[in-house]
Amino acid sequence: MSKALQLLHKQITNCTACPRLIAHCREVAVVKRRAYLDQDYWGKPVPGFGDPLARVLILGLAPGAHGANRTGRMFTGDRSGDFLFSALHATGFANQPVCRHRNDGLQLIDAYLSNAGRCAPPGNKPSPEELSTCRPYLLREIEILKNIQVVVCLGRIALDAYLRARALGPVSKFKFGHGVWIEEQTPILCSYHPSQQNTQTGRLTLPMLESVFAKAASRLSPTAK
Repeated sequence: MSKALQLLHKQITNCTACPRLIAHCREVAVVKRRAYLDQDYWGKPVPGFGDPLARVLILGLAPGAHGANRTGRMFTGDRSGDFLFSALHATGFANQPVCRHRNDGLQLIDAYLSNAGRCAPPGNKPSPEELSTCRPYLLREIEILKNIQVVVCLGRIALDAYLRARALGPVSKFKFGHGVWIEEQTPILCSYHPSQQNTQTGRLTLPMLESVFAKAASRLSPTAK
């Protein structure tokens, strides 16, 4: 990992800019879920992770209270992550389909995973002000990850966060839909978020998500690594 990413990760982890979110993360880490009573929760903002030379940036919403807020790694330790990493593994962007904890050997290949918000929000709903506070971290990631050729946005909130970070204009003019491309200087590919609400109702299936990452791979051109 580059020194710039290491510094950014440290800044994110130590951030206390949103009192409501920090209080929630810490409370969840103390109360815990019964299935994880024997585990030490992360209970802090969660930095992104992946290949620092990635050509694909994947952007989600925010850490899960008992997922990334517990494990300290994006999308790790909950069903959304199980779904996402299965699709990434099937399309060559991850070395394994499972995501149990930070040291389970999972590596992303040519992909970097981040979120619009870095703290687990109450009810999975960060406020617009909290997302705005987090925006500089996303912008700094974009600056550091110089090889990005495709951005995959998991959900409308992730799309809006990216559009605002890049100052691409009023977000209302951009259409969101599963599998929809937005042709900017760096192409953006939209996908439904792999939340349980979407996956358990069949709104998002594993083949649908695999198709998104296959589309992303098809747009990549060679880059020096």
